[in-house]
Amino acid sequence: MTTPEPSVAANLIPVVTLQTERLTLREMRGEDATDLLRVFGDHRVMDAFGVAPFDETQMRSWVERNLEHQAKHGFGLFSVLLTESGDLIGDCGLELIDIGAELGYDLMSAHWNRGLATEAATAVRDHAFGPLRLRRLVSLIRVGNEASRRVADKVGMRLVERIDRRGTAYWLFAVDAPSALSKTPP
Repeated sequence: MTTPEPSVAANLIPVVTLQTERLTLREMRGEDATDLLRVFGDHRVMDAFGVAPFDETQMRSWVERNLEHQAKHGFGLFSVLLTESGDLIGDCGLELIDIGAELGYDLMSAHWNRGLATEAATAVRDHAFGPLRLRRLVSLIRVGNEASRRVADKVGMRLVERIDRRGTAYWLFAVDAPSALSKTPP
């Protein structure tokens, strides 16, 4: 079961942390760039996006963009940590894009095929439809990325259509609030 655990930072700004059976999802921080480079610097992860692995400068810029999104919209990407060890293994969260609130997830390839992406995405989905009161989530998944497609399906998303964005084919998955919470992953 996922439970949001609000805490208060030193400057009295509420910080949201989501807790699952095996994971802690906490708001992303600037210093996470070093650990996240182990995700986005991995060619296996970046092959899913069809781009080259990030270098340190690209990683810092990507984290900064996500922190700006968080500040502007009040939500964004969480850093995903293994609760037992405290190791940062990826990110999962929400980003407002031109077609809606996108649920996205990226994990180190060493942690694939263990249900962790589904666990993280389920927690974010529940947070989005619960406290954030969002009505719909979408996921853009590059055509051929079957692992991400399975995660989207397990969190209750359904394939809406195949679209082309900037010359790349994507599957557009979506889920509306009422139907999402009735489906729990296996």
